Amino acid sequence: MLSKPTKYTLIGLTAALILYFIYDSFSLPSVDDLDGDFKEVAFYRNENNTGPIVRIYAVTLSDTLWQEMEQYGNYMPHTKYGTTRVYFFLNSQPAPNEVQPGQQNFSSQFEPYTLARYEKDAMGQISFMRHPFKR
Repeated sequence: MLSKPTKYTLIGLTAALILYFIYDSFSLPSVDDLDGDFKEVAFYRNENNTGPIVRIYAVTLSDTLWQEMEQYGNYMPHTKYGTTRVYFFLNSQPAPNEVQPGQQNFSSQFEPYTLARYEKDAMGQISFMRHPFKR
């Protein structure tokens, strides 16, 4: 049998651990913590739940913050053997309001305004390309 001080110590330690876990869960970084005023303007996800999941995003931001863009891409959901692709545009310039699967994910009229493309492929390899449509 445990003495009263030992019981209170164990209860206190358990309560402290629970409070720490709650705090830690709610203090994880997210896209809201990034500079740049990111705003998702278009999204596509295939309906095929039996094969690779394809996610495509078009996102606007206020400035060319390259590291923040790559971090934003890292925060996006990714499924094993799936593909996640994020296109970045300045919020002061035209951006697509619709994206689709395939080789060309949006109308070619928006290509000159594309700042960067983030992609995480089926094997989890990350690629970040500045001005992907510049020739």
